[in-house]
Amino acid sequence: MQYDFDTLRDRRGSDSAKWKKYGDDVLPLWVADMDFVSAEPILQALHSRVNHAFFGYAMPLGELCETILERLKGLYEWEIRDEEIHYLPGLVTGLNFAIQAFTDPGEGVLVQPPVYPHFVKDPVQHGRALVDPPLVEKGGTYEVDFEAFEKAITPQTKIFILCNPHNPVGRVFTRAELGKMAEICLRHRLIICSDEIHCDLVFPGFRHIPIASLSPEVANRTITLMAPSKTYNLAGLRCGFAMIQSPELARSWRKTTLGLNPGLNIMGQVAALAGYRDGKEWLDQVIAYLKENRDFLYRAVPEKLPGVRMSRMEATYLAWLDCRNAGIQGNPFEFFLKEAKVALNDGGEFGRGGEGFVRLNFACPRKMLREAIDRMSGALKKPSGGLQ
Repeated sequence: MQYDFDTLRDRRGSDSAKWKKYGDDVLPLWVADMDFVSAEPILQALHSRVNHAFFGYAMPLGELCETILERLKGLYEWEIRDEEIHYLPGLVTGLNFAIQAFTDPGEGVLVQPPVYPHFVKDPVQHGRALVDPPLVEKGGTYEVDFEAFEKAITPQTKIFILCNPHNPVGRVFTRAELGKMAEICLRHRLIICSDEIHCDLVFPGFRHIPIASLSPEVANRTITLMAPSKTYNLAGLRCGFAMIQSPELARSWRKTTLGLNPGLNIMGQVAALAGYRDGKEWLDQVIAYLKENRDFLYRAVPEKLPGVRMSRMEATYLAWLDCRNAGIQGNPFEFFLKEAKVALNDGGEFGRGGEGFVRLNFACPRKMLREAIDRMSGALKKPSGGLQ
């Protein structure tokens, strides 16, 4: 079937965090939540489950496990066993489990900012030391400074949290880059926790590679986090999973999460199975639409937002906008919220290298995206705006 991504559905007045946080006059282009109706097979599966009319304790669906295994093998030639899948209510939960399971207070957690805020904030909240050699800007994108990456590691550094595809800079790391990061981590005896939640939202010309699929040696030191939540816009249904192939790491994981991990809820696993089995048509159309939105921004940002630069995007629907040369006085997030009534994400929350940036979610009807850019352009042209 042909899906309609151009129609803007009214989400105001609902329980949508995206639309409820700011006023009714604000266009919300912040949290990673698509403004697209879910795939029809997912809706049908959820209706069927509701019509069943029982919501007691549930076991993980065997079909979901089989589907995940087949998917990983088909997409990445990565073979894992069913007992190596550990279900989660979400990947932030998994991230925090990994910090707790594989580090002690005072030990180091290696991350690559600018990066998803939970990577930056959560280790510190747990009393761990943040080790944060930043990615470096080069040629309109970002690269790993491998010398700085390795130099930042100390004997107290115990875990590297990788974001791939990277949020917010939109990179899909190459096999060579992943191999170099893995080699350094193995040499320093670091565990790798790889957040790969955006793995299905990759643009044509790029290919996602799970770092654990590189070799058995890498797999034996890696926890891989995946979920259907970004892929099929199911964040509110709380469904994710970790792949842990090392028996030793799995024992530590189970010990740490005992009594704390509720696993999947009934509706989340039903939606995940339907998406993975029958959601390809919807996903293909979403990626095509997102690519058109991305390309629209490539044209519109330099034309309508002088001084603002957009990083080249290989994956995700989260544009990373450099506002440092736009003449904005103060925080660009606060400026666009106040003067344009457009809610973005504050780049400063993404750690080192994020100051002066904003993150823009373009998973929305193009009419809404165009209006947001026009509002931002108008704000920059005001006497109090960025262009004097």
